[in-house]
Amino acid sequence: MLKIDAHQHFWQYNPDDYGWINDDMSILKKDYLPDELYVHLENNDFDGCIAVQARQNELENDFLLGLAEKNSFIKGVVGWVDLQADDVEEQLEKITQNPVLCGIRHLIQDEPDDQFLLKERFLRGIRHLKQFDLSYDILIFPRHLPVAAAFVEQFSDQKFVIDHIAKPDIKNQALEPWSNGIKRLAEYPNVFCKLSGMVTEADWNEWQKIDFKPYLDVVFEVFGTERLMIGSDWPVCKLAGEYESVVEIVTDYIAQLSPDEQGHVLGGNAIQFYNLRI
Repeated sequence: MLKIDAHQHFWQYNPDDYGWINDDMSILKKDYLPDELYVHLENNDFDGCIAVQARQNELENDFLLGLAEKNSFIKGVVGWVDLQADDVEEQLEKITQNPVLCGIRHLIQDEPDDQFLLKERFLRGIRHLKQFDLSYDILIFPRHLPVAAAFVEQFSDQKFVIDHIAKPDIKNQALEPWSNGIKRLAEYPNVFCKLSGMVTEADWNEWQKIDFKPYLDVVFEVFGTERLMIGSDWPVCKLAGEYESVVEIVTDYIAQLSPDEQGHVLGGNAIQFYNLRI
């Protein structure tokens, strides 16, 4: 059974490119590079990881793919292109010359327009992904879930994955409207979900594993073990916990499942979804 951390980040920090790192996140205002992550992967028996974009510019793909070239444990890269650009098809053709590029993401959560996913130019860009065998990571808050359902409904043969279980309000133990929204999205069989980014939606200093159980119960019920994948969200997770304690939230929860079911969540689904060349 191969174990894959399906969601983490690397950066060489500067405030211009990473403006989303605010003063409450001072621990993130430094470089985070593969050597540091590798120790955590090895200590937790992970065989590899997916590096996901953390800035929206043309340099990000070259940066992450360059790291992957030097570090074989980086099995895939979810990059960024301007999906609204006139030349989006040419951009995609260029970056997919490197087979490690397996998906695209845009920081939807930071867009001022909650309807951004439905903008015609954005939809036009999404329509090009399948021809390059690229998935799309959906980064949203619960308020975006109805829009996300209308979005994915238009692409029955495009692979989507919801990052961070759509960031429910775990700190206040609020299940709705998140629960209804995530159940609606799960009705589409081409939509997967990442068990990642949960600790930063909880109380950073006081969370306990039991806080996440109601949310994990929901996503396991609606996605099943065939469409869920574990992700650390390292180093962002360091705001609220260390690598080991974060992945234990999921590994402890699935401990009662069969070895095959655990294998799907811990790596098999990520390998299939991202078409990783293992």
